[in-house]
Amino acid sequence: MGKEGFLSPKAIGNRIKAKGLQKLRWYCQMCQKQCRDENGFKCHCMSESHQRQLLLASEDPNKIMDNFSQEFKNDFIELIKRRFGTKRVQNNIVYNEYINDREHVHMNSTQWETLTEFTKWLGKEGFCKVDETPKGWYIQYIDRDPETIRRQEELERKKKQDLDDQERSAKFIEEQVRRGQGGREPEEAPVFTELKRESEEEKSMFLIFFYSVALGPSALKAAGSGKRKDAPSTSEAKEKKKKSALDEIMEMEEQKKRSVRADHWLHPGIVIKVVTKRLGEKYHKKKGVIKEVQDKYTAVVKMIDTGDKLKLDQSHLETVIPAPGKRVLVLNGVYRDTEALLDSIDERKFSATLTLDSGRMKGRRVDGIAYEDFSKIAGSIMTSVT
Repeated sequence: MGKEGFLSPKAIGNRIKAKGLQKLRWYCQMCQKQCRDENGFKCHCMSESHQRQLLLASEDPNKIMDNFSQEFKNDFIELIKRRFGTKRVQNNIVYNEYINDREHVHMNSTQWETLTEFTKWLGKEGFCKVDETPKGWYIQYIDRDPETIRRQEELERKKKQDLDDQERSAKFIEEQVRRGQGGREPEEAPVFTELKRESEEEKSMFLIFFYSVALGPSALKAAGSGKRKDAPSTSEAKEKKKKSALDEIMEMEEQKKRSVRADHWLHPGIVIKVVTKRLGEKYHKKKGVIKEVQDKYTAVVKMIDTGDKLKLDQSHLETVIPAPGKRVLVLNGVYRDTEALLDSIDERKFSATLTLDSGRMKGRRVDGIAYEDFSKIAGSIMTSVT
């Protein structure tokens, strides 16, 4: 009798079989049967079950191959999407991870004979971006998920809106500068020439001329009469006042430029709507109140209808736009964390007009605030999250 136990040939063979894939030449894709050696594969081919599968396949061989090809393509693309996302990766790396699964569909059972042929087909059909390098073929998955496309469109729209705001601010500053100059054209800069002195007598003449230009006639008169002029003139006071107004505008614009638009907008105490379908119809399109914000992008939400508490990601939520006259909280942009009153809604531009109700800009009316930049307030606002 043979040895029994852990070191018996049968036990060792079972462990080898369970460890992973064996030779592909002894694998039957039709029956999904892996044989350990040539004799086992020969016995399998002569078995009744294998002959029955061959008869079924002979009725419509193209359909069987199409099914294997479709399954291979779906599993391969799913692996790229889940494991690598939209990163550029070599096709051999993806294929090596794919064949680690013992139950995978082998490529010799599909319509593609080689991995290079399959890679070219992915690029031709638009599933991936493919390119050939001296190191081999590289593929990059193209994400066509509607949610991803919508998010990219929103980012492009926000960038365009920020550029429009900067253009309006530049025009506003130019208008203020023009008003400060009284509608006059800007004075031409003086042209300086080289000073050439031919004799020593011209030295005193230059000093007198410089003194008169620098101090002006009024200063010369005051110096000549021995009187001291302390109070500034009316024109100087107006010019100082105009400069102060311009300086204030410039400071406001600099502050607006310094404010960087954040990629997170969650805030405790606001009303939100659940937009993900993964939780089922019970919570889809239902409203809740954010009770706590964790790590800037995760919120603990208490549902208004059921009172259930859920922990959701920012991408699964959207803001709630109340009726005009209600209080809202600005969640992003220059006026972030500022309470306001909703005056009107522009449905064509997906924006609203707000009247700020807190902060140093209280009472200011602001136009063009996007829907995703403010939300309805539920009760008192809790402490701001940094």
